[in-house]
Amino acid sequence: MKYASSCHCGAIAFEVEGEIESLMECNCSICSRKGHVLWFVPKSQVTFQTPESAMSTYTFNKQVIKHNFCSTCGCSPIGFGSDGEGNEMAAINVRCIPDLDLSQYTINHYDGKAL
Repeated sequence: MKYASSCHCGAIAFEVEGEIESLMECNCSICSRKGHVLWFVPKSQVTFQTPESAMSTYTFNKQVIKHNFCSTCGCSPIGFGSDGEGNEMAAINVRCIPDLDLSQYTINHYDGKAL
């Protein structure tokens, strides 16, 4: 299935293809403050409709995850990192997918504070 996602103002817009099987909610300092609910997919499953240069990026701690956000509206629809095998991954904030009913999915909780 293909999902359209964007920041609030539309400056960052993309499509992601795949089946949502599980979601993750992390309690680390940034995810808990922003209220992210994440779906992880290979970066190759993401197609941008707007230039990636429209994103601002924030990194912290180990500097390995690129937390991307819109400098206009502040929304954080997507981030980038790698899985344990070095494959490029995208973390889709599913709260930025319009009309997605989160109650239909299992949300796994990850203890990011412990890291």
